Amino acid sequence: MKRLLAAMIGVGVAPLTGLTAQSASSAAGRTVPCGDAIASTKFPYLGSNRPEYRYRQVLGVIAVPPAYMKQVVPTGEQPWAYWHKQGLVIRATRQSVTVTVPKESRKRAAITWGNSGGPVSSLRIEGCKATSANVGYAFAGGFLLRSPSACLPLTFRVGRRSATVRFGLGQRCRT
Repeated sequence: MKRLLAAMIGVGVAPLTGLTAQSASSAAGRTVPCGDAIASTKFPYLGSNRPEYRYRQVLGVIAVPPAYMKQVVPTGEQPWAYWHKQGLVIRATRQSVTVTVPKESRKRAAITWGNSGGPVSSLRIEGCKATSANVGYAFAGGFLLRSPSACLPLTFRVGRRSATVRFGLGQRCRT
């Protein structure tokens, strides 16, 4: 598990080179194939034993980053001048997962998970099959911001079910 977390963090900002100039609105969405997963792990995935770093379970299918993530780093690029790298883990299922930045937040934030494509306001991660429902697939990526901090809501959809989850990037979200 520690190696998975290190791999999710260690990929670095290199995949962003040349991609941050693209706006989220110009790339409204894309599909992330199952083959873009960087690793498989036990599901539910919790990440760390420390509560402040623990992943949250959403809709029984997605493990999302903690509510507060302190480190946001400058990219040196525009319009997405700041970045926080944090992976997602999706339970092995035939259903796809859609992740969306709400319209009111698209001018200040974008997302990217998977190995190809730049920042987007919405992406669909294809379902990945496995022999056990206790398997999850990790996808590298994270959050791009115009400012050094944000409280960003993301909407996760699996089939007809959806949930909105807030992420404190460089600041805590008010409860």
